[in-house]
Amino acid sequence: VALGRAIVREPKVFLFDEPLSNLDAKLRAQMRTEIKKLHAKLGTTFIYVTHDQTEAMTMGDRIVVMKDGLKMQEDTPQNLYDKPGNVFVAGFIGTPQMNMLSVRLAKRGGEFFAEYGDFAIKIPESKNPDGILDGYVGKDLLLGIRPEHVRDEPAYLQRYADSVITASVEVTELMGNEIFLYLSSYDNSVVARVSPTSTAKAGDALSVCFITEKIHLFDKETELTIVN
Repeated sequence: VALGRAIVREPKVFLFDEPLSNLDAKLRAQMRTEIKKLHAKLGTTFIYVTHDQTEAMTMGDRIVVMKDGLKMQEDTPQNLYDKPGNVFVAGFIGTPQMNMLSVRLAKRGGEFFAEYGDFAIKIPESKNPDGILDGYVGKDLLLGIRPEHVRDEPAYLQRYADSVITASVEVTELMGNEIFLYLSSYDNSVVARVSPTSTAKAGDALSVCFITEKIHLFDKETELTIVN
């Protein structure tokens, strides 16, 4: 009703302040679609405030991510997802959120590795533009990897043999078309988003690998992105 009353005034900008927060999940999804259709029909700017990153990702042409009143990053939804500018944006965009592992960067024979515990994850050459990683050798960093890029299928384990780790399965969540595996590896917690055919169960020791082209590295002190 409030939206209808605003439309008849033909404003140049609509301001939405969490309009769907009190609706149930099904109705919220329906209303997202209706608002997008209305936006296309009216051709008017909508400024939409939300704490629901799904709403932001599905509805926004551009998103401004804010924290404590400060702008963290402004970009298209896909760029925010693929190229977060800092740890906060990386963790806010995406469900489940991006995994963050505490690692130490090492260099051996001209190749870079993210090390923790007994594991060494090889960093692809593409993640070292202009030799940026040389300044971080021996330092503690945060390695970011999204759950869909943590895999347990044999084909992935063979292809990404340089990034295989062993983890303990703590919880499994069957979502129908996929399974979320909540893993523990030394002091790091990792969520894997795997095929529904996975047979992993709580208590298992499971080998998983990272799709290394999708690794993000962050400065642990400033929390700014080193490389996406």
